[in-house]
Amino acid sequence: MTSAFPRRSRVLLATAGFSAAALVLAGCSGGSGDPLAEDGASGGGSIVVGTTDKVLSLDPAGSYDNGSFAVQNQVYPFLFNSPYGSPDVEPDLAVSGEYTSPNDFTVTLKPDLKFANGHALTASDVKFTFDRIATIAANGADNGNGPSSLLANVESVAAPDDTTVVFTLKTANDQTFEQVLSSPAGPIVDEEVFPADALADPAAIVAANAFAGQYVITDFQLNQLVAYAPNADYQGVLPKPANGGVTARYYADETTMKLAVQNGEIDVAGRSLGATDIADLKKDDSVQVVEGPGGEIRYITFNLNTQPFGKTTGEADEAKALAVRQAAADLVDRDELSTQVYNGTYTPLYSYVADGLSGANEALKGIYGDGNGGPDADKAAKVLSDAGVQTPVALQLQFNPDHYGAGSDDEYALIKQQLEATGLFQVNLQSTIWDQYSKARVNDEYPAYQLGWFPDYSDADNYLTPFFSPQSFVKNHYDNPTVTDLITQQLSEADSTKRAEIIGQIQDDVAADLPTLPLLQGSQVAVAGKDVKGVTLDASFKFRYAPITKG
Repeated sequence: MTSAFPRRSRVLLATAGFSAAALVLAGCSGGSGDPLAEDGASGGGSIVVGTTDKVLSLDPAGSYDNGSFAVQNQVYPFLFNSPYGSPDVEPDLAVSGEYTSPNDFTVTLKPDLKFANGHALTASDVKFTFDRIATIAANGADNGNGPSSLLANVESVAAPDDTTVVFTLKTANDQTFEQVLSSPAGPIVDEEVFPADALADPAAIVAANAFAGQYVITDFQLNQLVAYAPNADYQGVLPKPANGGVTARYYADETTMKLAVQNGEIDVAGRSLGATDIADLKKDDSVQVVEGPGGEIRYITFNLNTQPFGKTTGEADEAKALAVRQAAADLVDRDELSTQVYNGTYTPLYSYVADGLSGANEALKGIYGDGNGGPDADKAAKVLSDAGVQTPVALQLQFNPDHYGAGSDDEYALIKQQLEATGLFQVNLQSTIWDQYSKARVNDEYPAYQLGWFPDYSDADNYLTPFFSPQSFVKNHYDNPTVTDLITQQLSEADSTKRAEIIGQIQDDVAADLPTLPLLQGSQVAVAGKDVKGVTLDASFKFRYAPITKG
């Protein structure tokens, strides 16, 4: 997505690694049984899907995670959205969107829009939506987990009439703004239902039928079951649902979900299955496995305040803190993580932007480890010695066992082993379930910890602004004014070659600072029964239920 002044077509920052072509799965399944989907896996019009992802919030202002967005994406409308099979965005609730001045992006809405409850959907609701995200982030009602970092470039929002919305941006000619409007910051909510300064209760949202997407929710049991019915009044760019409804079941572990799709209890298993499970399912003739374009990354975050020698510790020393991060980067063996833990389903990542996007480089590869992607214990020892750091360095490392897949246990056990093998680190490895983890990490409770990232849209900026701007969702106290300025520059650079160069420079600068340590990159995977059709994994990175059918 990109509009400049005057309006221009999107500059597609994609290569073969991020193909615009959709991967569509046709497959088959058998029997089921939830209220909405009584004929779910047995051949009727309704579909049953399974996931191990967790939902943090049904309110879009309260979450910025894949599990929550997987629900929100089905039921809320957007100003812009990506048609099936495309990374490009098109007007959704909007008729058009364009720069009417370098800093003003003006959206014209379709006339007579309505929510499923009959409330009018006007420019006032749009302004309310974006204003409340900022308000809730500022007052802390989102517990630090909202999508406000995606709106870092928004100065203000105005609604001069019922069908006109004007976004005034801090940086002119933002090349990503249409995509931002299709992201987790973009679902439009009903101002007659949602409070302006607090998160809405999910039961109240469902009871008010405050939806305007392809589906409405008829039953919401947090992280157990969500029942969806087609929204007959949907007015967006996507087709109306091809199925009669969907039941989403939430599984505590991957093994149970794997058995459910094999036994026909669910029609589609989405995020996430482990590498061993995927390998087994590829050999199972009763199901089909599809992989979509990559973009997911896994990485370690360092809290720059509380890590060893961090800014708020009793032994604060910026040079020593950097040396600790550099030594960890010298010791991590990504190839070993890829092959031993994930059977190659995740591949080594040596920079901050996912491989395949314009501007991506391998900034970390040449300056850490052996210079070719492997570890170097002698180099790690020297960097610590030169900084005057006594070894072993005591490092508390936290990971999450239920949000980023069962492989996390083995992944972080191996990282601990890699760091400790030389005697340079003594790692206290701890795990915490997601509900607690998502709150604790933004409250400075973890000096170093696991995070993963599933992109919002197919553009390198989505790996930069949310991570390294002052409004970062990572909230690890990283602030480099030079990097901030470069992020601003790339947003407004319309020349794709120049923009790619700036994106490369950002990665080089961040690699020198090491606020996070990228490890691995993965692809999208879904598994479905033999007679299931329409499972579409594309470079929009949105898993949509509406095109899925069977029989």
